[in-house]
Amino acid sequence: MQKQKQKDDIITIQVFLDRTWAEFGLSKNTLSAYEQDLKLFCIWLYKNNSTLLNVQSDLVKKYLAERFSLGIKPSSNARLISSLRRFYDYALLKNLIAENPCDLLQSPKLGKYLPTTMTEEEVQRLLDAPEISSLHGVRDKAMFELMYACGLRVSELVDLSVDAVNLSGGVVKVLGKGMKERLVPLGDHASESLSDYLTHSRQGLQKNKAETDKLFLTNRGRGMSRQAFWHRVKYYAQKVSITQSISPHTLRHAFATHLLNNGADLRAVQMLLGHSDLSTTQIYTHVAKERLKNLHNQHHPRG
Repeated sequence: MQKQKQKDDIITIQVFLDRTWAEFGLSKNTLSAYEQDLKLFCIWLYKNNSTLLNVQSDLVKKYLAERFSLGIKPSSNARLISSLRRFYDYALLKNLIAENPCDLLQSPKLGKYLPTTMTEEEVQRLLDAPEISSLHGVRDKAMFELMYACGLRVSELVDLSVDAVNLSGGVVKVLGKGMKERLVPLGDHASESLSDYLTHSRQGLQKNKAETDKLFLTNRGRGMSRQAFWHRVKYYAQKVSITQSISPHTLRHAFATHLLNNGADLRAVQMLLGHSDLSTTQIYTHVAKERLKNLHNQHHPRG
């Protein structure tokens, strides 16, 4: 009986994910996070003689308390609570449960998070790091230039198709969160690097003329994955002696911060980043102010 209930829970989670994607158009990463949170919760429930649709609020609180005692970050617990709330709202709507066990839950208070960014000099070193004498070097150069020029999320970058790039118009069509499309200007450097890649490199990376519409290909001729690109960023950061820990998303942070440092309008940056809420973009004003404060402390004679 317990095994059957466990199978039923897995089916319910999948139906929930399919319905959530169809109705709200959430990103693959968000859906993957929901799935991971719910399945881990299920495993814990089974060990505590309960199931996903038969859980009481006290048991949910116990699960959160155990995670807290293990030192799991408040941001991760806040995401978990968001996953559970959305799932149980769905279950209540479908009459799968009589009451929502998450109704009285409060999300943990999160401190102000300032994203890690890079100086313009560090970005330039990273952009210059790939050896453009090789096929993958030309590809990596194009990926770095495009990500920094357009402020893309890494998932947006690797999901780009060849048709999304309009070199003559100088724009790229990006499919962002919520399945929302936006057109982002490329800039001269990114356009030049993309042109080099499409002309001299991409065809050489296609193995056995494999059919794929993905813009960026691996050495095996397949579409570049987020994980593979992450490793390329780490490799080149180490190569040019960037000591801080950076990720592909750091280039997106640098894009926004450098625009604001050079006088860009906050709402324009919001549109370029694809943020639905201006408050999400405002975090970069704090980064820019923090940078100015540090410069003042370092260089002012009475800093």
